[in-house]
Amino acid sequence: MPKKSGEKAIKEDGFYKDRKYVKMAGHTAYSGVLVALDAVFGDKKKGRKSIDWYKEELSQVDKKILSAFVGAYDTLHLAMSYDGNLVAGISREGLDLAEIIINWAEQKTAA
Repeated sequence: MPKKSGEKAIKEDGFYKDRKYVKMAGHTAYSGVLVALDAVFGDKKKGRKSIDWYKEELSQVDKKILSAFVGAYDTLHLAMSYDGNLVAGISREGLDLAEIIINWAEQKTAA
């Protein structure tokens, strides 16, 4: 019987065993953060959105969420998605930041 995705990301002594699943989780969570922020800020007038665009938009609205976003970018996008950092605590912190940002965006769009 094939294992479910959550069961494949084996953790032992505070470290994940497979970089592939760390990368997948980081990418998925960071994409979720961007989708949530897009719901708040809408479309950019010209060109593609960049990390700097999101930071600029957030700096005008909520400095605390800006800090969470910078941390999420560093953790989810760089450390997890690109590097596949195997430290489970880092993944947990990144996912916690994603949850904070997504909850904030949901409150903003519900208002």
